[in-house]
Amino acid sequence: MKFKLALASLAVAFGAAAQAQTAWDLPAAYPATNFHSVNLATFASDVDKASGGKLKITVHPGASLFKAPEIKRAVQGGQAQIGEMLLAAYQNEWQIFGADGIPFLATSYADAKKLYAAQKPILAKKLGEQGMMLLYAVPWPPQGLYSKKAVASAADLKGAKWRAYSPSTTRIAELVSAQPVTVQAAELSQALATGVVEANMTSGATGVDSKLYEHLKYYYDVQAWLPKNAVIVNKAAFDALDKATQGALLKAGADAEARGWAASEKVNTDTLATLKANGMAVEPPSAALKADLQKVGATMLQEWLSKAGPEGQQLVDAYKK
Repeated sequence: MKFKLALASLAVAFGAAAQAQTAWDLPAAYPATNFHSVNLATFASDVDKASGGKLKITVHPGASLFKAPEIKRAVQGGQAQIGEMLLAAYQNEWQIFGADGIPFLATSYADAKKLYAAQKPILAKKLGEQGMMLLYAVPWPPQGLYSKKAVASAADLKGAKWRAYSPSTTRIAELVSAQPVTVQAAELSQALATGVVEANMTSGATGVDSKLYEHLKYYYDVQAWLPKNAVIVNKAAFDALDKATQGALLKAGADAEARGWAASEKVNTDTLATLKANGMAVEPPSAALKADLQKVGATMLQEWLSKAGPEGQQLVDAYKK
C-alpha cells in the first residue's frame, strides 16, 4: 500500500513538473552560424537557466520552421510563441517597420541606436495592437554593395540583376535602373550560382554566410543603412507565463540586445576581412557612386515620409533632434 502511495505521489510530482515546463518554438531565417542565430541560441539557454527549466525555447534557424516572410504571421497567430523578423521586410504592411531600411538615414552604429530609440515606442505600440510584444532588436552590420563587375557610378548598375529582399531594396534597384529579383537569404547562394543575381546590397555578415566571394568580385563599403532583426513574442503566450518566468525572459532579452549590438560591430570588422581574404575587392565607393546613392536615399526618404504620414515625420524629427 505504501509503495502504491509512493508511486502515486511520484506520478503527481512528475505531472506537476511537466505542467510547469513550457515549450516555445522560435523560428529564424538565418543560418545557425550567423551571429543573430548564435545570439538566439545563447538567449534560449539563458532563459532556460534563469527560469529554472520552466521555459524551454527551441531555436529553428535557416528558415527551417517558417520562411522569413511567414514568421511574423506565425507569431501573431500563435503557431510559434516567439520569432525573429527582419523589420524592413514588412514595410509594405506598415511604413514604420521600414524606417531602418531608408538608405543613408542612419549609417553608423551610433546613428542606428538613435533611430532605434525613436522607433522603439512606436513599434512596441503597433505590435501590442497586433497581439505581440517587442522583446529586443539587433542591427545587421552596415549594408554594402556587392557586384559581379566594377561599379564607378550608379550608371554601371543599369540592367544588373539585383537581389531584392524588402520594399526598400526593390526601390533602390528601380532608382538605379537595375532589375530587381526577390531572393530570400536562404536561397541566395543558389541564385548566385545560377546567375539569377549579379548585384546585391547586404551586410558583410550575409556576404560571408552566403560565400558571395565565390560569385561576385567587388564589395563597396557604402554603409547604406543598418536594418534590424527584431525578436517578437506572442502576448497571450507571454501572459500565460508566471511572473518569475516573464522576468527571466525580459532579462534574457535585454542581455541579448546588448550582446547582439556588440557582436554586430565585431562581425562587421571580421567579415570584411574575410571577404578580402577570399579574394574579393573590398573598396570605399567612388565620390560619384556615393553621390548617386545619396540622391537615391534623399528620394526614398521623401517617398517614405509621404507614405508614413505624421507618425513617420514624428519618428524622423525625434531621430534628428
